[in-house]
Amino acid sequence: MSYGFKIMAEGDYACFTRPELKVERVSYDVPTPGALEGMLKSVYWKPAIRYVIDKIVVFNDIDFMNVRRNEVKHKILYSAVKSQMNGKGADPCIYTSEDRSQRASMILKNVKYGVEFHFELTGLKNEQEEDAENKHFNIIKRRLEKGQYFRTPCLGCSEFPVKRIELVDEFDENLISSRILDMGDMDLGFMSYKVVFSDQGKPINNDWENPRFSDKASTVYYRPHMINGIINVKKYREELRC
Repeated sequence: MSYGFKIMAEGDYACFTRPELKVERVSYDVPTPGALEGMLKSVYWKPAIRYVIDKIVVFNDIDFMNVRRNEVKHKILYSAVKSQMNGKGADPCIYTSEDRSQRASMILKNVKYGVEFHFELTGLKNEQEEDAENKHFNIIKRRLEKGQYFRTPCLGCSEFPVKRIELVDEFDENLISSRILDMGDMDLGFMSYKVVFSDQGKPINNDWENPRFSDKASTVYYRPHMINGIINVKKYREELRC
């Protein structure tokens, strides 16, 4: 049995942030595999599986727009939340009127992507039963068919939710924009593939009930080509670079 899927994902806006341009956010022209993995994890995720992106199809024109957004400068500290839970009176809140920062962003608009992917077992969390792959396959398929998710899937940033995810048998390449087709073979340059954490998804304290994970991570890059709107991620994944 094949454990791969093909989905269509659409949204009004998207932002796949270039790591070298984070002060004022600028999106890549196309999605990064890591961002699409994050989108899929919003539909279904367990420590026992990892998603692997095999192909990306860009259907709509690559159109950018500039926006200014209010963002907060800091994150809520875990230590402050824990202190309040222990009754020590720490304030875990962020007050936007005091912590607000306005930043410019260059984002994509009116996006539509085809995503071909599969999943692999990680061997984590005691998933050793013989039928584990089939179990996860059926759960993912059912949730995609019903449009279910446990948090809103987004296109790069949480402010840009996916408008529609649809499970398909095949991609209709006749729907690819003529402007995309006219680009032919487009070298996308070095792009972020994904962020890889040093703990590889395993708690550093070996305690799944009260897990502690590492914040140490590195970005892995690859250099794909988009040929007539299609990025064969599987082909270019062979030359990942840190």
